[in-house]
Amino acid sequence: MSADPPGSELEADLERARDLSIDDIAAAIESIGFECTRCGACCRGHGDDEHTATAFPDEVRALAGQDEPASRSGDGTPDPDPDEYDWRDVARPMPYGLQDGENGLEGETFEWALQTDGCGDCTFYTEDDGIGACTVHENRPLICRTYPFSVALSGTSQPMGEPVDEAGIVRAHECEGLGRDISREDAEELARTLKQRAIRELEEAIALLEAYEPVDADGAVVVHDSEGAKRPDGSEWNR
Repeated sequence: MSADPPGSELEADLERARDLSIDDIAAAIESIGFECTRCGACCRGHGDDEHTATAFPDEVRALAGQDEPASRSGDGTPDPDPDEYDWRDVARPMPYGLQDGENGLEGETFEWALQTDGCGDCTFYTEDDGIGACTVHENRPLICRTYPFSVALSGTSQPMGEPVDEAGIVRAHECEGLGRDISREDAEELARTLKQRAIRELEEAIALLEAYEPVDADGAVVVHDSEGAKRPDGSEWNR
């Protein structure tokens, strides 16, 4: 008997994600309960662990004010636009899989994490008198829009460790806002975004698997995402 081709489980879960009921997700969120207290815990690093939130390539470009993947000039350097964020101001290579080399981090990794500041907090996080805020709130990535919830499907992100509560397919991760009353309207809006995120994460995972080709990093950092292999500045890896 032949084994299932790579990605077949992801394809099956993608169909499940597309079939998810908004009403069922909203009911699960209602049963758990949630209200953001703006404590900032999900935006900050903890101890030696820097903040790590996955961002899709198009989400990074949206935050950077870019519409297209970064191009490179004839000498191999990025073509900058002084009116735009640099990609590296927004995102960094996901640290998992990288190791220290002679000239810093090196190796291959998958996907992007939002950039952090010197304290390990999300670079877009700000705080005033203990009240947290996001400086790019309207453009924040899907994983930020749906925290502390996730769906229990392979290929979807499970942020901030193990779930602390579950209702059907919905998982809740540690957050002081859990257990608080949430209106049906807010639960449905969150449910729609959570379903959208589950679909996007699975689509990205499938595209990454299809595009992936191992490369010789040779002392550099290579990031594989759904668009192919890239350098830390978001431009195409072509070495």
